[in-house]
This record gives sequence, structure tokens and C-alpha cells, in this order.
Amino acid sequence: MVNKEEFTFDSRDGQSKIHAVRWIPEGKVICILQIIHGMAEYIERYEEVAQYFAQKGILVTGEDHLGHGKSVTENGTYGYFCNQDPATVVVRDVHRLKKMTQEDYPGIPYVILGHSMGSFILRNYLFRYGTGIQGAIICGTGSQPTALIKCSKALAAIQGALFSQKHVAKMLDKMAFGNYNQKITDRRTDFDWLCRDEKVVDAYSEDSLCGFTFTVNGFKTLFTLIDRLNKAENIQSMPKSLPVFFIAGEKDPVGNYGEGVRKAYESFQKAGMEKVSLKLYPEDRHELLNELDKYQVYEDLYPWIVDRVREYQL
Repeated sequence: MVNKEEFTFDSRDGQSKIHAVRWIPEGKVICILQIIHGMAEYIERYEEVAQYFAQKGILVTGEDHLGHGKSVTENGTYGYFCNQDPATVVVRDVHRLKKMTQEDYPGIPYVILGHSMGSFILRNYLFRYGTGIQGAIICGTGSQPTALIKCSKALAAIQGALFSQKHVAKMLDKMAFGNYNQKITDRRTDFDWLCRDEKVVDAYSEDSLCGFTFTVNGFKTLFTLIDRLNKAENIQSMPKSLPVFFIAGEKDPVGNYGEGVRKAYESFQKAGMEKVSLKLYPEDRHELLNELDKYQVYEDLYPWIVDRVREYQL
């Protein structure tokens, strides 16, 4: 039996309420797993993986970022974060949830998993707050050259000046994601690149809380998160002994079909990270946790998380 709780907390933007969820095991909590969701989706899409881990004694929690899911108010804008330094605010919101959870469940090992845009948020989190957790799972990540990201940020700035920060940035969206279906034969939808499970893709396509186009502000936030990952001083400031597990599909365009994931993994190795590992799934696309072989992914993650619990107890 898993008890699911929904609650809100104050965003670090100083004005918004963040919607969050906990999946609480019936018995003893052996570990906490916080999930950072991706772009244009929301935390309750992780219901199945949350139930899986909660049934094994792992409390799972996560929030809807600003501009996403139930954190968007009635008159709010999807894909818009906040005005002041949103790339920092979104990381601080993740940290606020982490601190709140630890206050309720002190002395329990803590692991954070970030998927897609959530993986970029998590990688930013590691150089700001990484000393306070026992492990990080970086799922469906990628790497972008500094020059490309600088150019993308400049384009977002121009669009923001011409229109507004809340302008729906269709041009930037097409530039960023327009070729993601390119290598897929027999395409059915614009979102086939997400995973091979047609039911998941159809549910995503039909969900009003998914697949929306980011505003100029949203893309600026995303590009800033990625840009900060290319700064050597940030990579160097991660805690060297923190266990980090990279997982991705080899058919994932976000990770440039494995190449971008390997670059991110190697950047951690070069920075002197002592416990970094990588697993690529040959046939999988972007959403590993929703793929046809998702239970294999869950079963690979579980012993890795249990190892973090053992290390914490030593």
C-alpha cells in the first residue's frame, strides 16, 4: 500500500505556489528519491515508477516546476518560469522541496533523479548543493557546444526584445526540436521520439499539460541551465565522492544518440568525479522510464539506490 499526498510550497520566485507530490511507503522508509521532471510535462507522469519504488520502501517525491503542471495558476502561462533569474530559481525550488522532505524524514539517505530538462536542473544542483545528497541519477541528458548555446541565448534575447518574455517561441521550438523524429521510420506523431510505447506517446499527445511550446522566457531558462554546465569552474565544484549514474537510450535525439551523454559522462570523469557510471539502452528513445523495457530500467536503478543506502549506513 502506497499513500500519495499532494501539497504546495512557496517558490523561490517570491510569489508562486509550487505543486508537489509524495508517494509514501506503508512501512519503513529506507531511502528518499526525489524526481525532477522534464520540459513540458509534470511530476504525476512518474506515477508508475514512483509506485514501483515506494512499494520497495523508497519514499518518492517531486514538484511541478514553475510554468508546468499544477504549479500554473488559472491565469498563468505554460512554459514561462519567472522574471528574475529563472534558471537559479528552478534549482532553488528543487532544493526547497529537498529540505522540506528531509525535515519530515531526517537521517534518511537521499537520491535525486533528473530526466531531460530535469537532468540539466540536477546537474546545476550538483555544483550548488551536491554535498547534501547521497547519489544522483542523470536520465536522458545531453551536451551542447558552448558556441551553439550562446547563439541560442542571443536569439532568445532578440525574440524577447521584439515580442515579450511570454511570447510563445515557435521558431526556437522548431530549431531546438524540429529534427527529433528524423531517424524514426513509420512516424505516427510529432512525439514518436519520446519512446517506442505508442500508448505513452498517444497519452502525451492528448494531455493538455504536455507538449506545449515554451515561451521565450522558458527557452532562455533552458539555455542558461545548459550554458552553466559548460563552465569548467561549475563542473569542478561538484563533490568528487558523490556517486552519479548516467542512463539514457541510444536512440535518444536529446543525447545525440548516445554521443552527447558520453560527453557529459566524460566531463564528470575529467573533473575528477570518483564514482560516475554510465548505462546506455540500445533500442530506447528519450523517456527511459516509460519505454517498453521500463521495468528493466527500474530493476537496474533499484540495486544502485540500495548501494547508496548501504554506503550511508556505514
